[in-house]
Amino acid sequence: MKNRTWLITGVSSGFGYEMTKQLLEKGNKVIGTVRNKNKVADLIEKYPDIFTCEILDVTDIHAIHKLVDSSFEKFGRIDVIVSNAGYGLFGAAEELSDAEVDHIIATNLTGSIQFIRSALPHLRNQGGGRIIQLSSYGGQVAFPGNSMYHATKFGIEGFCESVAQEVAPFKIGVTLVEPGGARTEFRYGSAQVANLMPEYDGNPAHGFLNMLDASKGQAPGDPARMAARIIESVEKEPAPLRMVLGSQALANTISTLKARVADFEKQTELAASTDFPAGE
Repeated sequence: MKNRTWLITGVSSGFGYEMTKQLLEKGNKVIGTVRNKNKVADLIEKYPDIFTCEILDVTDIHAIHKLVDSSFEKFGRIDVIVSNAGYGLFGAAEELSDAEVDHIIATNLTGSIQFIRSALPHLRNQGGGRIIQLSSYGGQVAFPGNSMYHATKFGIEGFCESVAQEVAPFKIGVTLVEPGGARTEFRYGSAQVANLMPEYDGNPAHGFLNMLDASKGQAPGDPARMAARIIESVEKEPAPLRMVLGSQALANTISTLKARVADFEKQTELAASTDFPAGE
């Protein structure tokens, strides 16, 4: 695998940190964004020549544009951009505050969209590159108590699937990564929980509380192995549009999509009933 230059958001923990560590160990250059440099002090100290750490809040659209433009200007070419920054928000839709709704959309959806949009002219002008968007199998499968997280992931999946078709003629590949549960801070540290209402006690919407409790069973996904598969994906041509990581995630995704297709197939007569008759 040849060395490349990568621009990755949210490298202070989880997949972002693990990818950055593995890439630097192999001699790749990484521009990684964080909100607190102390969390990657080890990487800054160990790799001063190939790791550039930048402060970025992905809810700040002007800062995104500035960071992306300056990074391409400084490095000349960036081969891979990874939109990784994001977090989980748990609770029934009614339990979420307006501020919580606005913030997760600004972070997971709008921030990712603007990061990718900022990079497109640079990737096009340099003759190609790769875009990797961290999604989730929650971009295909929905669970109670996760409505706004699913809203952002279903949304970014539609955006990236469209963009992938737009930029393919410019030799820009787009990959949506759909991990299942993993032993990262996403689940066991950074997850945010709404102000829970007693009316939802015993409701499926509060089932996530067991998932967030490590004492009731760890997530099956290994962040290091998942990060390695993400890195390896850039060698594949054409770029895989979707990549599910985790056997449990894949099984759930397949069963959900099969049920969805079966439901659509039952609607053949209904769908046709709204067309103009042939010849009209």
